Order: sequence, then structure tokens, then C-alpha cells
Amino acid sequence: MTGYYILIGAIALISWLVSSRLKSKFKHYSKVHLQNGMSGAEIAQKMLDDHGIRDVKVISTPGRLTDHYNPKNKTVNLSEAVYSQRNAAAAAVAAHEVGHAVQHAQAYEWLTMRSKLVPVVSVTSGMSTWVVFGGLALGAAAGVGMGYWIAVAGLVMMAAATLFSFITLPVEYDASKRALVWLQQKNMVTQQEYKGSEDALKWAARTYLVAAIGSLATLVYWGLQVLGGRD
Repeated sequence: MTGYYILIGAIALISWLVSSRLKSKFKHYSKVHLQNGMSGAEIAQKMLDDHGIRDVKVISTPGRLTDHYNPKNKTVNLSEAVYSQRNAAAAAVAAHEVGHAVQHAQAYEWLTMRSKLVPVVSVTSGMSTWVVFGGLALGAAAGVGMGYWIAVAGLVMMAAATLFSFITLPVEYDASKRALVWLQQKNMVTQQEYKGSEDALKWAARTYLVAAIGSLATLVYWGLQVLGGRD
């Protein structure tokens, strides 16, 4: 159990460092104002238009770094700062979220796979650890029947969440790639602004990478507790 807390602590520390670095980067690039004078909302709408996507709306959503694309109602949700601001960070985020809309319109296979897992993970991710705990309490590590199978069920739930985390990686990296290619090809940003957008998206992607590694490490640890302890 001590090893688990050390593992979780280390992952939490790395996650905090990456998150802090991301916020620092966005704060810095929020001061790099776009020469074209376009807001994040305008950037998003133009990218949608350039890709011939007419059924997706760009809307403002409360909070900070709460930007996302919702495939259910086809909306590009931009945080208040990104929606109205006219800087390299806003351009990067807006274009990235539209990148997801483009993926959806083109039936990008990794996004399709991720969307299919959302209902499962939304139900099981919060309870998987407790199910494993319950199985271990009933004697899973010693090979006791019911406890073992309960713990295995918890591991399956964890595995689904881990799979979801790793499927998310190509989805996020591809959306960033689409965003950066469009920003550059359409001359939406200067070279300096492009570098800022690229750096900001790079750090955003790293948060997903840390989350995926953390999910895998947790799965391996609890897998060893359940399966490794059997005779």
C-alpha cells in the first residue's frame, strides 16, 4: 500500500508541474497579440468555414481552460478568455477545438473509438478503485472466489479508463496538428505567433500524456495486487 501512495504522489506531482507549466505558457502567449486582430471565436468560425462545416456553432463557456468540442450537439465551446481574446494562445485553443470538429466531420477513426467509450468510462471510472478494494477485502489476493472476481471486475473498469486515456492521445495530437497546419497555410498568424501557438498546444498535449501514463501505472499496480498475490 505504501508503494501505491508513493506512485500516486509522484504522478500527482508530475501532473501538477505540467499543469502549472501549461498555465504559465498560456499566460505568456496570451500577451502575444495577433496582428490580424481576430478573436478566438472568429478564428474558430473561419476554420469551420474553410473546412465547409456549416452545422457546428461556436459558443462561449464559463471557466478557464474549459474549452472543448461537443460532438452530441456539434458545438465548439470556448472559454470566455479564448472566445473574446485576440492572441496566440486564443488562436491555438480555438483552432485546436475546431480540429476536433473537423475530425468529427471526417469520421476520424480514433475520435469515433473514443466517443464509443465515453458512456462506459463515465460510469465506471469513478468506482473502479472501490470495486478493486472491495474484492481485495473479500480475499482476492488469496484466490478466494467471489472477492477475486469482484476485484477482476474492478480491473476491467480500470482497463477501460486506461484504454480511453491512450485513445485520447492521438485524438488530441491530431487536432493540434490540424490546427497548426491550418493556421500556417491560411497565414492566420505570423511566425512568432505560430511558434507561440505551437508551444502552447505542445504543453496542453503533455497533460493528456501524463494522465495516460498515470492511468496505466495505477492499473499495473492494482493488477499486481490482485493477480500477483495468488498462489
